[in-house]
Amino acid sequence: MAISEQQVRHVAMLARLGLTDEQVASLGTELNDILAQVDKISALDLTGVEPTAHAVPVTNVTRPDVVRPGLSRDDALLNAPEQQDGAFLIPKFGA
Repeated sequence: MAISEQQVRHVAMLARLGLTDEQVASLGTELNDILAQVDKISALDLTGVEPTAHAVPVTNVTRPDVVRPGLSRDDALLNAPEQQDGAFLIPKFGA
């Protein structure tokens, strides 16, 4: 399956890319090379091969999500540089 210059220009227009004639020719060659590789892969006999997203098994290594109590307000404000009325006091910024 080969891609034409007109198809390259159409895809470039959809992607809002301004390509020179030289870039269109170069991109056409590259896209045709990619399509040739896809054709080779499509020709493989993959009967019995299960689809996979990873080449090797991937397991989640994060800790279990367990509900536990959070910090009390006093503990959270313990190291605050400044506080006021039980809240962090930060410098005013913006308008």
